[in-house]
Amino acid sequence: MLSLFPFSETTRDVIVRVSVSFLPEQSEPERGRWFWAYHIRIENKGEEPVQLLTRRWVITDGRGVQHLVEGEGVVGEQPVIQPGAAYDYVSGCPLSTPTGAMQGSYHMLLASGKTFDAAIPRFSLIAPAVAE
Repeated sequence: MLSLFPFSETTRDVIVRVSVSFLPEQSEPERGRWFWAYHIRIENKGEEPVQLLTRRWVITDGRGVQHLVEGEGVVGEQPVIQPGAAYDYVSGCPLSTPTGAMQGSYHMLLASGKTFDAAIPRFSLIAPAVAE
């Protein structure tokens, strides 16, 4: 059985899971534009609440060119995830090549005041071959 989230990484009781989908309806290969949606689930398996403060993405296109994306929160939020709970969001990534990859980290704040970076697993962005 295929997992809904085929990519996952665990850091200090926080599990980051990812699934990715190519969106042909938002892609324009003839104009050099391919678009993917990714669904992230962040699970708190720890014993105290954790808040996502910032994100850091490294996006690599099919030519090996890396783009760094950093900012506060995700989709306009800095969610607090209670013990045993999860936070889900969906976002997107355009590329100028039909393949690429993403990976990164979330800077997290524990209720105790400690901070750490939760790893986002590397996942591939691969557009299906277009039939001629």
